[in-house]
Amino acid sequence: MSDTSPLFVASDIHGHYDALTGALRECGLVGDDTRWTGGPARLWILGDLFDRGEEGVAVVRLLRGLAEQAEAEGGSVDTLIGNHEVLVLGSRRFGDVAFTDVDGQDRQFLHWWVLNGGFEDELGDLTDDEVRWLETRPVVHLADRSLLVHADTESYLGYGRSTAAVNAAVRAIMSADEPEEWWQLFRELTRRHEFAGPDGPARVRGMLRSFGGEQLVHGHSTIPDTTGLEPGQVTEARRYCDDLVLNVDGGVYQGGKCLVVRLD
Repeated sequence: MSDTSPLFVASDIHGHYDALTGALRECGLVGDDTRWTGGPARLWILGDLFDRGEEGVAVVRLLRGLAEQAEAEGGSVDTLIGNHEVLVLGSRRFGDVAFTDVDGQDRQFLHWWVLNGGFEDELGDLTDDEVRWLETRPVVHLADRSLLVHADTESYLGYGRSTAAVNAAVRAIMSADEPEEWWQLFRELTRRHEFAGPDGPARVRGMLRSFGGEQLVHGHSTIPDTTGLEPGQVTEARRYCDDLVLNVDGGVYQGGKCLVVRLD
C-alpha cells in the first residue's frame, strides 16, 4: 500500500448500514455484493459506528470483512474510536455498575448508553473477538497531510503529544477495569465545537504541530447542527476554521447523507 493511493474518510455511521454501503458503492469502493472493489485505496471511518441506528454490529462486521479484502489488494480499511464506541464497550464491560466520576456524580455506563441511543441487543451480539478489535482501534491517525480524529476538540492533547502516545494511553485505559477512567475518556471524546470560535485556528495549529499534518478532519458534530442547514441540504463536507478543518459528518442519523469523502 502506497501513501499515494486514494484516501477516503467517513464518520458517524451510527448503525446505518445501508447508508454506508450505498455511499461506498457510489465511490466505487464496494460492489453490489458489498465486497471491496477499491483496489489499493485507503478507507478510514472516524468513529461512532453504533447507536441511533440498529445495525452497529453489522457495520463492524462489514468493516472487518472489507479490511481483509482490501489488504489482499494492497488497500486498507480501519476505524477510529469515537465517544459512542467508549459507551457501548463500557456498557458491555461495566453494565449497570455504579461509580463516581471526577465531579462526584454517580454514573452507570448502561444507563447513559441507552440515553444516547444504544440498543441493548447489540451488547449480546458483539463477540469477544469483535470487542477486542474495537478496543484496540486508534483514536487519532495521521494519513498523508490529514490528521484524522473523531471529535472537534483539542482534548486529545491531554493524552499525549504524538499520535503514538495518545493511542497508547487510550489503549491502556481500555484494557483496564477502571470505569472512572473510561468515563473520563468518554467525556473528553464528547467535547465539541472547539474550533468554531475566533481562537479555533490557534487550537488547530497547536494540534497539527504536535501530531503532524496540514489539515484536521473530524466528524462528531453534524454539519446540519453547525451550519443551520437542513440534513437533506448537506451534499458535501464542510471546510472551515481558516480552511484548516474539514467536517465530514453529514448527519446520517438526522436524515442526512452518509458522506464518503476523498481527501487527496
